[in-house]
Amino acid sequence: MVQNSLTTQTNKKRTFATYLTNDAVKNKINQVIGGKEGVKFIANLISLVSNNPAISECEHGTILSSALLGESLKLSPSPQLGHYYIVPFKDNDKNGNVKRIVATFQLGYKGYIQLAMRSGNYKDLDVIEIREGEYKGKDKSTGKAVIEFIEDDEERESLPVVGYFAYFELLNGFKKSLYWSKTKMQNHAEKYSQAYRTDLKKNWHYSFWSKDFDGMAFKTMLRQLISKWGILSVEFQTAMANDMSMINEEGQAIYVDNANEIEAEIIEPVKEPETVDEIKTETPDPLDNFD
Repeated sequence: MVQNSLTTQTNKKRTFATYLTNDAVKNKINQVIGGKEGVKFIANLISLVSNNPAISECEHGTILSSALLGESLKLSPSPQLGHYYIVPFKDNDKNGNVKRIVATFQLGYKGYIQLAMRSGNYKDLDVIEIREGEYKGKDKSTGKAVIEFIEDDEERESLPVVGYFAYFELLNGFKKSLYWSKTKMQNHAEKYSQAYRTDLKKNWHYSFWSKDFDGMAFKTMLRQLISKWGILSVEFQTAMANDMSMINEEGQAIYVDNANEIEAEIIEPVKEPETVDEIKTETPDPLDNFD
């Protein structure tokens, strides 16, 4: 009992920087990254964790695993670049009690674009919000969405968003596009994100859908478009398979209940409503979770 208590106290006091000095941890990093790049990786990761109190509360191994996955995909965790994010989640038991806080890997829409273009199969790829008046319906002969963009940027940005449009063109000339109305996107978010449904019900602002609806919509459009009609590189498939998962020490993706997302984009800790742990949810589909 005393030993367990001491171990718990030691773990609480142990910083992430100290964790990285462990020989086993250093060997794990060297297996993926070595030399100067490894030193740079560690410095950037320590900076990321130290500047985000929510991430620093996560089990250290899950933080490292998420970061190593991002590094293996040659993506940056920088919020400015938006390739991927390390997002804290509560891992609850069957009774809703918090067992631990873990870090999960979340691919950003810019990460999707990076991985697709890097494959060398795409001539062009993009996603954009559609403003009021720009959607003109479907072409009667092809069934494709007809979009007429407003040329004046100031006028365009003053109008509300009514939908989202994504397209790609392969080097062989094949083209595909996809349009979703904002209403369809909202229905999609409510269907697949328990956290977003809870935000709407409780007037909270915790889920990524609430914090950056357009960014999540862009990601959903690219995922829907590329996974159905595009060419998927091995890197792209790896990123999609691990998106919104906690990576364990064996490199396996474990999908954490998406109702338990913790506010991560903060500098000072914010106390969550205590009832967030009592939310009952279904098990999310790994491929549809936060699609």
